[in-house]
Amino acid sequence: MKRQAARPLTGLALLLAVYLCAPFIASIPEIGRADWAGVDWHTAASAVGVSVASASVASLIILLGGVPLGYCLARSSSRGLAVLGFIVQLPLALPPLTSGVLLLFLFGPYSGIGSVIGGLTDSFTGIVLAETFVAAPFLVVAARSAFAAADPVFEDVAATLGHHAGSRFFRVALPGAWPTIRAGLVLAWLRAFGEFGATVMVAYHPYSLPVYTYVVFGGQGLPAMMPLLLPTLAIAVACAALSAYRRGATEPLSAALADSADEPLVIAARPVSAPAAEDPRLVFRLARRLGAFSLDIAWAPATRRLAIIGPSGSGKSLALRLIAGLETNEAGGVTLGATDLGALPPEARQIGYMPQDYGLFPHMTVAQQLAFPVHADAAAARYWVGHLGLGALENHLPKQLSFGQRQRVALARALTRHSHLLLFDEPFSALDTPRRRRLQQSLRELQREIDAVTIIVTHDPDEAALLADEILVVDQGRVLQAGGIDEVFARPATLRAAELLGLSNVGCGVVHAARRIELAPGWIVEADCAELPIGTPVMWRLATHAIVLTPDGPHEARVAAIELRRGERFARLDVGGARVDVALNGTRLDEGQQCRFSVDAAGVSAWPGSLRTVCA
Repeated sequence: MKRQAARPLTGLALLLAVYLCAPFIASIPEIGRADWAGVDWHTAASAVGVSVASASVASLIILLGGVPLGYCLARSSSRGLAVLGFIVQLPLALPPLTSGVLLLFLFGPYSGIGSVIGGLTDSFTGIVLAETFVAAPFLVVAARSAFAAADPVFEDVAATLGHHAGSRFFRVALPGAWPTIRAGLVLAWLRAFGEFGATVMVAYHPYSLPVYTYVVFGGQGLPAMMPLLLPTLAIAVACAALSAYRRGATEPLSAALADSADEPLVIAARPVSAPAAEDPRLVFRLARRLGAFSLDIAWAPATRRLAIIGPSGSGKSLALRLIAGLETNEAGGVTLGATDLGALPPEARQIGYMPQDYGLFPHMTVAQQLAFPVHADAAAARYWVGHLGLGALENHLPKQLSFGQRQRVALARALTRHSHLLLFDEPFSALDTPRRRRLQQSLRELQREIDAVTIIVTHDPDEAALLADEILVVDQGRVLQAGGIDEVFARPATLRAAELLGLSNVGCGVVHAARRIELAPGWIVEADCAELPIGTPVMWRLATHAIVLTPDGPHEARVAAIELRRGERFARLDVGGARVDVALNGTRLDEGQQCRFSVDAAGVSAWPGSLRTVCA
C-alpha cells in the first residue's frame, strides 16, 4: 500500500497544481474568438521549422560540450573550475534581453568577431548562438549534478578491470548519469525552442516561432496570435509525454533473493586459475597525506592470503586504494613478484578490486559484467559462471541479486581477467551474521583454488583469522604489528593491538622473581618465565580457563561488569587496575561484588615488551 502524503503537503501541492492548470483551462473559452482566417500559415510553418531546427542544432552543440563540462565540474575540486561553474550558470539569472546585449558585444556587426566574420546576426546562425547561450546551463547543471551524485567507485572498479579514462567515461560514468542528462537535454531543447529575448536582439530575422508570435500580436492583436499557440502547445505536450513515459514496469526481483541463494561454493575437481607468478610475494611501502591524516605503512608478507585490520579511519581502505593505484602513493612503491605495480596505472596492474558494495555496474546484466574486463577470458568466465552458481542469473541486473549473489558476480568478474592480486574492502560488512559466516567460508574455499594474492581489509578479527595467513594491524595510519596469524594473536605487540584483535585478559607487567610475574600492582602470579631476567617489562595474557573462581582462592577482585556473550555469562574482574574476563559457568556473581579466584600457571603466557610502548 502506498504511503499517504502528509495533509499540509497535499494542500500546498494542490494549490500550485491548480495554479499551473488554470491558464490552460482559461484558454478553452477563448478558442472561439481566434482569427483562423487571417493566419499566414506559410510563414507560421516556416517559423516553426526555424525554431525546431535551431533548437535541435543548439541542443546538439550543448550536448557535445555540456556533458564533458559537467563531468569536469563534478570531478574537479580546483578553484578555477569552481569559478567557471559559477559563470556558466549566470545565463539562468540574466534577463534574456540582457543575454542578447552581451551576445551583441561579442558577435554584433561592430564587434571584433563580427567585423571579421560578418553575417552572424540576423541569421539562422545568430538564432543558434542565442539559444545555445541561454539554454546550455540547463544541461550543464543537470550533467554536473548527475556525475556528482554517481558513486566514483564504479569508475575505480572499471580502472582495475583494465579500462582507460575514456572507456570508463563512456561505458560507466555516462550510462549511469544519462537519465538525468537526458532530462536536462529536454529542458535545454524546450528553453531553446521558446527563447525570445536573446533571439530578438541577435537575430530578428529569420523569424523563429516566438519572434513571429510577438510580431503577429503586435500587428494584429490577440485573436490573430491565438492560432500560433497550437504548435507550441503541441510540442510542449509531446515533450511532457516523453518525459513522463517509462519503459515498461520494473522487472520483478529474482526469486533467488532467498537466503538459500547464498549457499557455500561448490568446489570443482579441476579448477581454473590464473597462471602463477614466479614469486607471488607482495611487498609495499605506502605513504599518503589527506588533510590532517597521514598514512605511512610498509609490509613484506611471505604468504598469499593476507589481511589488514584496524578501526574505522585507520587508513585500511586508503591502503587498498594505494595498492590498486587509485590514489597517489607519495613514497615507496608496490611490487608483486618481479612486477613493479607502482610504476603502472591502475588499468595495467592486472588486479581485481572489490569495494564494500562490490562495485557492480547498475546498468549491466551479470553476463555484461563478466564480459566487461579488458582481455576477459571467455572460457574462464564460463567456468566461474557454472562454478559459482550464476548460470540462471546471467540476464539479471545487480538490483535483482542478493548480497551473496552480488559478491559471487564480483568475484567472477575479477577472476575472468586472470588477476594476480585480489583486493577486498570489507566485503561482508553490510551482511547479517549467519550470511556473513557462510560467505566467509565460501571465500576461504575460493582462496584455496586460485593462485592470486588476496588482501582482505576488515575490522573483524574473526574474519581476518579465517581468511588470512598473515595479518597487518594498523591504527591512525601506522603499523602496530605484522606477522603470522598465530603469532600475532598469541603475542600482541601492544595493548592497542590486542584491543583491535579482540583479545581479552591481556596486559603489561614486569617479571617479579624467578617464575613469578607482577601482572598489576600487588597482583603477582606464577608463570613459566624463568628465561626472563627479574625486572623485565613484559606483555602477558591469561587463558580464560586459567582463571578459576573459588572461595579460598589466593587472589581477590571486584566484579566490574557482568556480560552475556554468545549465550554465556562472563564476569569482568578488576584486579589492581587490570581487567580480566572469566566465564561464570553457573557461578552467581553480581556487579560490584568482591570475589576470590586462583590462576593456573600453565595458562599464563608472557613475552618481553617495552613499558613505554606496550602500555600506550
